[in-house]
Amino acid sequence: MKVVSTNIGAPKTILWRGKEEKTGIYKYPVDSSIFLDIEDVQNDHVIDRKYHGGVDKACYVYAKEHYPYWKKKYPDLEWQYGMFGENLTIEGFDENVIRIGSIYKLGNATVQISRPRQPCYKLGIRFGTQAILKQFIDSLYSGVYVRVLHPGSVTIGDRFILEKESSDTLTIAELNTLLFHYTEDAHKELAIKALNDPLISDSDKKYFRKKIK
Repeated sequence: MKVVSTNIGAPKTILWRGKEEKTGIYKYPVDSSIFLDIEDVQNDHVIDRKYHGGVDKACYVYAKEHYPYWKKKYPDLEWQYGMFGENLTIEGFDENVIRIGSIYKLGNATVQISRPRQPCYKLGIRFGTQAILKQFIDSLYSGVYVRVLHPGSVTIGDRFILEKESSDTLTIAELNTLLFHYTEDAHKELAIKALNDPLISDSDKKYFRKKIK
């Protein structure tokens, strides 16, 4: 896996339900390296700290390979990397393979796979329609947030190298399935495993805990 784009956002004022709000979801490619810190990416802008940034959401990663799927759905948008609010666009990233809790070397930083992305209305504003939210969830192309275990700089061309795989935990796609597509017959055993996994955040567990009978 390899970094193909480093992306930074500037604050932008949007109109939502008649009120002005600021958002940092409008991220664009930069030529320079970016610095992954413990709670965010330096010089990036995280406006809503309740839902973005912090230890479990310090940096957001998205797959280059997902872009053609979305370009086909939204051919009239002006496309560039960073469209999903990701700080890093990575080639070869696969939610069906990468596991929650696994640790990777990324440039000069060390990161741990933390939580899949749960989209909000601000992604809908960037895409010009709130329909993108359900499409994003249904696709399982969520990307992932990472914890930054050791801060460091990341540059285009840097490798995303597995250092320690958390082999007993869920993949990103499996956790997404529990969050948004849970059925008791198909997923109860997986949900119980996830509830007992300390590497899966309590915030994610609450979404499917109440569904288990």
